[in-house]
Amino acid sequence: MFSQTARSQSQHELVNARDGSGVYGYKDTPILPWCGYHVHDPDRPAPKRVVPGTPSTGDKAGTAPSDAIVLFDGKDMSKWNPSEWRVDNGILVAVGGGNLVTKQEFGDFQLHLEWQAPDPPQGDRFNRGNNGVLIMGLYEIQIFDSYTEKIYPDGQAAAIYGQTPPLVNACRKPGEWQTFDIVFSAPVFESGKLVKPARVTMFHNGLLVHLNQEIRGKTGHRILPSYKPHPVKLPLRLGAHDNPVRFRNIWIRPL
Repeated sequence: MFSQTARSQSQHELVNARDGSGVYGYKDTPILPWCGYHVHDPDRPAPKRVVPGTPSTGDKAGTAPSDAIVLFDGKDMSKWNPSEWRVDNGILVAVGGGNLVTKQEFGDFQLHLEWQAPDPPQGDRFNRGNNGVLIMGLYEIQIFDSYTEKIYPDGQAAAIYGQTPPLVNACRKPGEWQTFDIVFSAPVFESGKLVKPARVTMFHNGLLVHLNQEIRGKTGHRILPSYKPHPVKLPLRLGAHDNPVRFRNIWIRPL
């Protein structure tokens, strides 16, 4: 806050940034040891301006922020590799059992997507609204109709599959749109060894379900997780389990 006290201290003069940007601040304040800039330094790089997207409603998908890569906006599948999946009246529908894979590769990112489980529910108890967000193709955040069907906690909606259940069950009814907002930090390998595990912070329908949660390795069914070295960036995948889960408004911001 630019306090009234600061305004009244004439011995501390405001100065303009050296680049002439019109940003004002102080150059006679202490230096912050972790970054090398003065407190209130006008020459400290300013964040770029990003225009936020608009929120979705039950009837209409929202829009992505201005700096996002739009993976699906209801119009085409150009950001994805060819697959059986289809676009139906502006909605992306999972078809068959094959994954939908992005053409672009990603490391750290912020991801937003919206999904909808079939109404009425389809499939057996292990396949109700079954799908998944496979980060780097290896680390799955589960999509599942956990409003209708009870399943093992590390396999319900928003779980890090086979590892960590969500903090709460935030599922909406089948046929209602649900949101995942995921912030992912990719694992780091050096000389073929893991030095930093992957981590995820995530909101499901606006509720925090993972906070800087460690991902303990590749996810899978009935396995113990483990890490194997891999590239710093890999494609994003959406799973398919012969269940027509629907998607809209998918965008990603590499970090």
